Amino acid sequence: MSTRTTILAVLMCAAALSASAANSQNDKMKSCNAEAKEQTLKGDARKSFMKTCLSSKSASSAAAAPAAAGAAAAAPMPAKKMDSQQEKMKACNSDAKTKALKGDDRKSFMKTCLSAGA
Repeated sequence: MSTRTTILAVLMCAAALSASAANSQNDKMKSCNAEAKEQTLKGDARKSFMKTCLSSKSASSAAAAPAAAGAAAAAPMPAKKMDSQQEKMKACNSDAKTKALKGDDRKSFMKTCLSAGA
């Protein structure tokens, strides 16, 4: 009987941990959405910000971010880099479109164009 109880306890702990992970991901998404809305990001800028935000924040800082003033102060630094990169991406996309590049030619051009300023 005690083996069954132990197994049941382990399974319940595992279920609680996976529910906690799902909740932390939801918290992270809410926090990133709030930051994107605060910065009035739209379109590709918002997509890029959300990708960066969701992949870089830990769950605990994401839950605390809306209330923490320090998180708001730290956010502009990555945003500047993102804006610069986005401007470069926009210019390269425009050039590729003007040249009517497709497939591997476009891929090669974009790689060269984006790494030219680095």
